Amino acid sequence: MTTVARDRLARMLRGDVADVFSVALTVSTDVLSLAVDGVGPVAFPVSSARAQELLGLGEPARFGRGEETLTDPGVRDTWEIPKERVHASWDDDELNDILTTVKDELGLPITAELTADLHSLLVYEPGQFFRAHQDSEKDDLMIGTLVVALPSEHTGGELVVRHLDEKNAYRGSTAGLSLVAFYADCRHEVARVRSGHRIALTYNLLLSGDTAPSEGDEGAAGELAGFLREHFSTPVLGRYGAGPSGPPNRLVYLLDHEYTPRALGWRRLKGADAARGSLVRAAAEVAGYEAVLALADIKTTHSAYEADDYYGNRGRGYRDDGEEDEDTDDPADLEIQELIESTVMLTHWTGPDGDRLEATSLDVGEDEVCASTGTDDFEPYTSDYEGYMGNWGNTLDRWYHRAAIVVWPREQSFANRAETSPGWALDALAEMAPTDAQAAAATLEPFWDGALRLRTAEDSARISETFGKALRTADAVADAATASMLLRPFRVEYLTPSDAAPFVKLPGRYGRPWTEQLLRTWTGVGQPRWTVGGPERGRWVANSLPGLCAGLRAAPGVGEMAARLLVGLAWTWLREAIDGAARSTSPRSRDGGLHALGAPLASVLTAAATTGSADTRDTVLDHVRRQQDAVTALEMPALRAAAAPTGDDTSHEAGFGDLAADCAARLRSRLALPRRAATDWSITLAAGGCGCDLCETLRGFLADPSRRTLDWPLAEQRRRHVHSRIDAAELPVSHVTRRQGRPYTLVLQKTDALFTDELTQRARDQEDLDWLVAEWHLAPAPRTP
Repeated sequence: MTTVARDRLARMLRGDVADVFSVALTVSTDVLSLAVDGVGPVAFPVSSARAQELLGLGEPARFGRGEETLTDPGVRDTWEIPKERVHASWDDDELNDILTTVKDELGLPITAELTADLHSLLVYEPGQFFRAHQDSEKDDLMIGTLVVALPSEHTGGELVVRHLDEKNAYRGSTAGLSLVAFYADCRHEVARVRSGHRIALTYNLLLSGDTAPSEGDEGAAGELAGFLREHFSTPVLGRYGAGPSGPPNRLVYLLDHEYTPRALGWRRLKGADAARGSLVRAAAEVAGYEAVLALADIKTTHSAYEADDYYGNRGRGYRDDGEEDEDTDDPADLEIQELIESTVMLTHWTGPDGDRLEATSLDVGEDEVCASTGTDDFEPYTSDYEGYMGNWGNTLDRWYHRAAIVVWPREQSFANRAETSPGWALDALAEMAPTDAQAAAATLEPFWDGALRLRTAEDSARISETFGKALRTADAVADAATASMLLRPFRVEYLTPSDAAPFVKLPGRYGRPWTEQLLRTWTGVGQPRWTVGGPERGRWVANSLPGLCAGLRAAPGVGEMAARLLVGLAWTWLREAIDGAARSTSPRSRDGGLHALGAPLASVLTAAATTGSADTRDTVLDHVRRQQDAVTALEMPALRAAAAPTGDDTSHEAGFGDLAADCAARLRSRLALPRRAATDWSITLAAGGCGCDLCETLRGFLADPSRRTLDWPLAEQRRRHVHSRIDAAELPVSHVTRRQGRPYTLVLQKTDALFTDELTQRARDQEDLDWLVAEWHLAPAPRTP
């Protein structure tokens, strides 16, 4: 199988670059004088008696976890004397030699200055320890830690420093000063002290001055540049057999050390990262590309099983209910199988100058990522094991922090930044000359729809701001195709009355066909009904449409044209919604659905009057009149949402008077029907599209005015069908199964709700009719007895 260019690049960088992550030195005690307030001078080696005195001054040592500073003897059990009470004086020349050696061994830039800032004095007594951890960066210049173990009689207490799959263990000395320096991201621990006392000074290592890495080898940079060119000229193969798409937009090379946002920078790369970063940066320059630094969050998902269950239970990970899991998140207790999925998200990156950090949120594809060291070789910062769950489970999710170098062609710089910040891109395009903006916008098209729609789903509160920018930029680019591309991902729900002024410029610039196509795209014309509309569409029609149309009419001609298009499209949506609700076989769902559409109906009629769309108004009213009698559930909330007649022509132009008359006529017709006799138990079952023998028998029983119960021997599947018909129609009939004999007997009984529900409905109809007569000046009708 051919190795892709990005993997050959990672393999070359892994090559001969050594990654030294810790350095150990032993020096004479003559170079250090130590005194502690409350104890006085401390002679070397430290005696047991002096160690006991130091213990008396100590406080339980704390440690950092995320944003918190904690005290937990189960994690860190040692005594700490703060630096304000510690006075450590070094021979300046000797300390300079020590720091120069550390700097050289760790591969830090020769021209940089490395200094040591005292942090604390630690005293471990028998049984104390510090579990594996990473030091927090306590200063913007901090790059590592220096531990100076003072000579003393003790056993245990080894300092173990780990990076990736390597570890170095360091023991103290009974005669000299034992110094260990390591990068801040290295995990390290202090083993349990078995006897005596382990005493150590800790320092923060600070890197300052000229920290620029040395230039990489020209020959190596040239070879790497070839890999980069190949990467950016090779189409990405589609998944699941899809054909190749365009070349990748970026290359993400994952580094081997971890960095916090405050520590990320070209001048502060650690160990092998510094050499590799210099080479990649030089190669990018040779190829004419741009390179930035980034921080990445990585999630991996493996199939995994608890070690005791993998073979004994064929991998199902079964355990009894109520049995407690212990340490199941620890990979040491799991049999980890194949990798199921790996995702990489860039969370921060630097600007082109490498000094300004920008927050980002960008998922990168597997075809864009490579590394010299696999992510599984790192220590995850958290993990989650999901045991057997029936249809899924037995998976181990692990999350990692890694740094990366991100490379892209200079001509793709704008697109890469735009993908993570569409708002920034729109601002930038609006500031460009039209021809430059059109060229820059063309680089956005492959991902623009996805980037915008992802952010509208994640951050709806900010999308209105982005939408406003898109309207202004669509006008500024002065090109119909570019404007359409920039606006295409949005929905009509983002168009509010406050957007009328910037929006109305677009029909004037690009014309009616362009405007109509844009609005059809925004409203989802031609798309499946479930993908568009819904409650958000109803709220937009009810709350924004009339005001928006009024605002658009302020621009004669093009504004009126755009407003009429919006009214027509709103009615198209509303008609489909009304028809869908009216078709529901559930009376509650039907009435609830129609009721929710009342306010949108009032807004469509108001907007039709505002825009002079008499044809649309008449079409709306005619459609409502042709509905079944249940349409009063739509008419009443629409009339309540509309303003009552004020003596002007608005209500007449909107057709509310006609709607009120139709609704009143339906209510009067229902109220004119005679009340149900106390002996009438007849119920009408709608056809519902089913004419089977069961439904015919059910229909006959329901229609019988004198019959209240039916004992009906039926097999299970036939009983289930009858149950469903009764429930779907919400009939006032109880239906239970008497489980005696074979087949069981389905017992149907008509309930008193048949009478109480009818009385409740008559009272509601009378109340609605009284309101219509009072508010809409209709002629009163005599009340039915």
